[in-house]
Amino acid sequence: MISTFGCNNGLILSGARVYYAMARDRLFFKKVGTTNRFHVPAAALVAQGIWTVFLTLPRTVTFDPATQQVTYGNVYNQLLEYIVSADLLFYILMVVAVMILRRTKPDAGRPYRTWGYPFVPIISALLAGLLIVDLGFLAPATSGIGILIVLTGVPAYFFWRKFGAHEMNPIDV
Repeated sequence: MISTFGCNNGLILSGARVYYAMARDRLFFKKVGTTNRFHVPAAALVAQGIWTVFLTLPRTVTFDPATQQVTYGNVYNQLLEYIVSADLLFYILMVVAVMILRRTKPDAGRPYRTWGYPFVPIISALLAGLLIVDLGFLAPATSGIGILIVLTGVPAYFFWRKFGAHEMNPIDV
């Protein structure tokens, strides 16, 4: 339980910093890019809380019309299935990006060497790809929703990039 709370603490605080950084880059609401008097991105934490509620509440209560009963589903499994496919996709992209950077910038500093390079990263990317395909077959609805949530970020990014860049952020002044 202590480990779970510690992990949640790190995820919550780092997740809010992502929203904060996006807002500072004019890719999210301006208010989220501010801090309170304690230098905490409180608005980003609230935004993250709202997003969490949005993801969990609609999937918590299930009504079965055959039995006329309300049941409370296993939200954790559903959320896990949402995120795992998307996470694995980004792990693959990260591995491929590192391999491309190592090829295009051979003289860059290498503070960490990967054992078995390039075989270990290639095997890792292939296994992650197989897991994505497997999840697509085992849980197509929830893993598909996760991928769709990620894909909604593409038009959102272009929207914020186009319209957010026109107004001046008070942080940059």
